Amino acid sequence: MRKILLLSFITILAACTFQTKHRGYVFPSDLDAQVATIKTTRDLTDKIGMPQVKTQYGDEIWIYYGADENYRGPLPHTFDNRTVLLATVSGANVKKIHVLRDDDLPDVKIADGETEIPAAIELNALQELFNNIGRFTPAGLGQ
Repeated sequence: MRKILLLSFITILAACTFQTKHRGYVFPSDLDAQVATIKTTRDLTDKIGMPQVKTQYGDEIWIYYGADENYRGPLPHTFDNRTVLLATVSGANVKKIHVLRDDDLPDVKIADGETEIPAAIELNALQELFNNIGRFTPAGLGQ
């Protein structure tokens, strides 16, 4: 009985990893000082890099995002040190840069469940299997 409890405890302890992964951009520690000196898009790409997203409509805004994702074993993972940099660009000039950090960003609650897709066809596993018959060509016949 003791061996089973010890084995269970070791298994549970092994599942409790503590790990932090960085997602997105790794911003420099002196981000505010570097942002103050940026005047052109060339300066921006040299100091921060190419943006993850550029807006398509209205003023051109370059968006950079970075966060630390924390894994704590079986507990839900969390994010901290979230930073968003928004640069309003006009041609080759940077008009304005706005840096948002954890306190500035809203907490978004993700809803449970799934979003319904209008006119979606729900198939069970057997229907999926028969639905795919004849859909794919055998290997080597090309197409």
